[in-house]
Amino acid sequence: MKRQKRDKLTRAHSKGYQAGISGRSKDICPFQQNDARSEWLGGWREAVEDRHVGLSVK
Repeated sequence: MKRQKRDKLTRAHSKGYQAGISGRSKDICPFQQNDARSEWLGGWREAVEDRHVGLSVK
């Protein structure tokens, strides 16, 4: 049975979160399309907020 891929916007959000939680700059966003870019940046912002309240990846 094939695994179903998550949709592109969900993946973009997840990748943005991973970048943000690891301390990377929002300038490295790899997406050009507005929808995916917006989701990536949303994930990045969420991760930065989480980092400020004490969540981190070690």
